[in-house]
Amino acid sequence: MTLELPDADATAALGAALARTFPGASGSCVVVYLRGDLGAGKTACVRAWLEALGVARPIRSPTYTLVETYECGATTFLHVDLYRLNSGADLADLGLRDYFRPGHAILVEWPERAGDSLPAADLTVEMDFAPRGRRVRLSSAGERGDAWLSMLVSDDRITSYLFNLT
Repeated sequence: MTLELPDADATAALGAALARTFPGASGSCVVVYLRGDLGAGKTACVRAWLEALGVARPIRSPTYTLVETYECGATTFLHVDLYRLNSGADLADLGLRDYFRPGHAILVEWPERAGDSLPAADLTVEMDFAPRGRRVRLSSAGERGDAWLSMLVSDDRITSYLFNLT
């Protein structure tokens, strides 16, 4: 699925739609990859997502801390930024492996920096610059991701921002 997001409000609407359609992590860990160049809107999307889930404290970019944790009801969200990692071997030092279990959602910016050290993503959000705003490609790697994408497609609040839905 490809979305054309003309402005920051549209990026925030995508984050809120991801929150509204979030499949839950009670049965297994949910993994989301966020890919894109610096400034493409990955952190802005996550910020809107967590705010829509009711996080009241400031939602910071984990660029320097590498991991920020947020409690949202029954789910613990980890917002991870791997930009500063040199290799997948550095990932072990973060202790993320302990969080890949039910009740957790791991939102990973720059997952390619981890090599093959991360589990497959349920959903991948790829953000690129476009002539007007951002172009976002959403893809799944299984049944949970497919169902999530179907819910997003039927979300009227996000489709009002779409110029292209494929």
